[in-house]
Amino acid sequence: MSTTVSGKSGTWRNWAGNVTARPVREVAPASVEELSAAVRKAADDGLRVKAVGTGHSFTAAAATDGVLIRPQLLTGIRNIDREAGTVTVEAGTPLKRLNVALAREGLSLTNMGDIMEQTVSGATSTGTHGTGRDSASIAAQIKGLELVTADGSLLRCSEEENPDVFAAARVGIGALGIVTAITFSVEPIFLLTAREEPMTFDKVTTDFDELFTENEHFEFYWFPHTGNCNTKRNNRSAGPEKPIRQIGGWIEDEFLSNGVFQVANLVGRAAPATIPTIAKISSRALSARTYTDIPYKVFTSPRRVRFVEMEYAVPREALVETLRELKTMVDRSSLRVSFPVEVRTAPADDIALSTASGRESAYIAVHMFRGTPYQAYFTAAERIFTAHEGRPHWGKVHTRDAEYFSKVYPRFGEFTALRDRLDPDRRFGNDYLRRVLGS
Repeated sequence: MSTTVSGKSGTWRNWAGNVTARPVREVAPASVEELSAAVRKAADDGLRVKAVGTGHSFTAAAATDGVLIRPQLLTGIRNIDREAGTVTVEAGTPLKRLNVALAREGLSLTNMGDIMEQTVSGATSTGTHGTGRDSASIAAQIKGLELVTADGSLLRCSEEENPDVFAAARVGIGALGIVTAITFSVEPIFLLTAREEPMTFDKVTTDFDELFTENEHFEFYWFPHTGNCNTKRNNRSAGPEKPIRQIGGWIEDEFLSNGVFQVANLVGRAAPATIPTIAKISSRALSARTYTDIPYKVFTSPRRVRFVEMEYAVPREALVETLRELKTMVDRSSLRVSFPVEVRTAPADDIALSTASGRESAYIAVHMFRGTPYQAYFTAAERIFTAHEGRPHWGKVHTRDAEYFSKVYPRFGEFTALRDRLDPDRRFGNDYLRRVLGS
């Protein structure tokens, strides 16, 4: 039995608190049939309908003034096919529950992002990714999915079944229908050795191609107002397991990255002039360390300090130039940036609106502490990213529109034509989709 609920005073807020919406009603369907019925009823009432995951997007991708679908009852693993190397999971399953359940079965996703709070459908629909030389985003690991379309019917797609829908719906931004289940490719669980070490900005940018080529998963953080970076290389390992020591790990991850970082950001918000000094101290606070563990314990970490984020994918060969321009801009400006800039990579994939669609990509993410003005920094950064034909993450702050996307996505028209076919009345539309996809 589905439940109809409404939040406090009927207002929905995202994780960062920068997006709010007031839906007419909220529905938590307990089955695909109930979800279909909720979509048909919304149509009868002339209301638009959106599904929302954990609200980890910084954009209004899931905001609606109509019917808000909460998928928390559509969770759990439906089926594991060891022979095919796949797992089928309900759309509302949080990534952290999927990762733990797969590990219990001796299985793992090949690659993942750096947080695992999101639902599987929310993470894939917005193109969430980690870093990888050969292994791509979570959406690129999808082997099949099913979605409820605008007329309430269930549509299944894969490379064999409705391949045109499959080519687009893996990163669908909620525009094509409401995803109800996803089939992921999985593999026997393996070990990763992580090597984290400080490195100067100049060395990382000079040696970037080498660091990228020699490591399966390379990423780094640059601390604005400093020439310091922290690098992380993750590579498959024969073992043995050597997890982070509990107390040492707590100091590094909880205290430094979350506790002290929160305090430093509160100080910086109150007194922006202190930020460069704080940045120099925090960029030196992290020491080198090496550990070996199962994938999700290496790829992901908790994020308790709330922030607002913009992230752009640029062609991988343009990364170093783009990053140097960003550093020059920050150095010459009066901006005070207390959050590190995160840099990752992904191989090209074949998904119409994936940020890595058809091109090897590098990601540059800029963040600001929640509650501090971010517009000036993000505007200046976005100017640099778009000059390199950057593609913004669908779930992170950006100002681009359909006209821009039609230029940087060769298959943009393919996606919008499919949307016209599957949702001609824009039952799944909202203001964000009107801006990024056109009306």
